[in-house]
Amino acid sequence: MSSVFDDFRMNLKFYREKKGFSQSDLAVQANCSNALIGNIEAGRVKPSFDTIERFAEALGIHPADLFLRASSRSNADIRSELKSSINSIIDKIIVN
Repeated sequence: MSSVFDDFRMNLKFYREKKGFSQSDLAVQANCSNALIGNIEAGRVKPSFDTIERFAEALGIHPADLFLRASSRSNADIRSELKSSINSIIDKIIVN
């Protein structure tokens, strides 16, 4: 599976949950089936561009947001990861 598609499907779920939508809610708003959303999020089906546009409109985001890497990661998660990496580097410098 491609990392772009993985990013897409993870971001779709992230923005859907951020909006407070169930898969059924998004299906209604995007005029598609609940099964389609489940299959996309599970990585079994790739949506058409028209469907991607409907998802973005229903979620109140730009379609490109669904393809951005790590948009589903919170700022706190990113800060924590960076802090851990920096602390590890500092520890190595101090020990040497």
